[in-house]
Amino acid sequence: MKNDMQGAVQGENGTLQSIYDYTSTEKAQLIWAVAIGTIIGTIPYNWMYVRYGAKNVFLSAGIISLISTSCTPFAAANNYILLLVIRLIQGIAYAADFAVIGIICVKWAPHDEVAFFVSVLTVFSPFATVITTAVTGFLCTSSFGWRSSFYVHSVAGAVCFILWYIVYSDNPLSHSSVTSKELANIQKGKSAAHFDQKRQIPYWKMVTNSALVCTWFNAFMDLSMSIMIITYSPIYFNTVLEFPIEQTAFIIGVTNFAQLPFKFGAAFISDRITSINPKAKMLIFNTISCGIVSILFGGLGFISKDQKWIAMFLLIAVNCLMSTNCAGFYQCGRHVSQQFADVVIAAIQFCKCLALFFVPAIVAATVTDESDRYQWSHAFLVMSGLLLVANFSAYFFFTDQPAEFTKTHEPQEFQSMKDEKL
Repeated sequence: MKNDMQGAVQGENGTLQSIYDYTSTEKAQLIWAVAIGTIIGTIPYNWMYVRYGAKNVFLSAGIISLISTSCTPFAAANNYILLLVIRLIQGIAYAADFAVIGIICVKWAPHDEVAFFVSVLTVFSPFATVITTAVTGFLCTSSFGWRSSFYVHSVAGAVCFILWYIVYSDNPLSHSSVTSKELANIQKGKSAAHFDQKRQIPYWKMVTNSALVCTWFNAFMDLSMSIMIITYSPIYFNTVLEFPIEQTAFIIGVTNFAQLPFKFGAAFISDRITSINPKAKMLIFNTISCGIVSILFGGLGFISKDQKWIAMFLLIAVNCLMSTNCAGFYQCGRHVSQQFADVVIAAIQFCKCLALFFVPAIVAATVTDESDRYQWSHAFLVMSGLLLVANFSAYFFFTDQPAEFTKTHEPQEFQSMKDEKL
């Protein structure tokens, strides 16, 4: 964008300057606008999902996202404040993502397949990064220009949301493609509360539940580590270890696909290996995705550029092992919250928003010279230390037992609904 001289203005030194050449402060503001929007949208979207279901609410979020994305080039060309507003609106729409994952897991996932559902549904983030980066890179360097990237993504998004509206149903019972056998499998072990559109959310009891607070702490640090890797590892590997930045970005992109065997393998073990009790499994995978990752990441700052490929191997290992979190803290949140798992997962999205502020603050406080490995090691140690603390706290607070606020007087099975499907 910064090389686009259309509408260029005269700079302080008398040379023409692109209106899209944003300062570091403006770039940070554009990121924070999305984070603030997501914070604003998290609770309202969660309430709407509970009250009205996911089908129409998520569609509305998609429409908002499509319109705001297609308007971005216009806003960027005309007014920076308008661009910030557009980014804020995009953040509000983005708030719908994690909450819909929770709703789908509550309504559609059989009890013995929740980890698999989480692993599949959360893969959207790394996939989106790889696909959109590749498409945007091609369009920006082609004759179509950078503006076409926003329009192409808007059209692609429209296709996706049309498919969503056609395929998805808020209740498995009303879906024409669900057989009675599949319905029985989905409903097994669930109470009517899992499908209640008018349930009351016990927010206070949830935010004061030690197991859920620990779950969110682990999620916050895990997501902070992920943002640290995505945002700052290309800078570190380029300025300190002297990797070409394109090579680093490519390797990180490939690693996003390499996560899949780890993610799905962890989900399979969590769902299908019944010889290990659920609490032990969630602690094992939380230790892998948080504990081991924290140690490996902390070591990055102590590797010299003469051993830079060792550092790259550590980064790849960190990226892959983090993907096993679907069988770690996510499972604790699901077991404890039961029919309110969608609220827990929506709160994890809120944690991600906070991490977008937290990580830059840590880097700003510890790194003043981006070429200084010693300063970066401080940032890495702070992040890895906090993630290690989160992992250790799990051994004291994680549980596989449902919280008191999830208990109802409804029967665990509701045969009448199955009979209706028959």
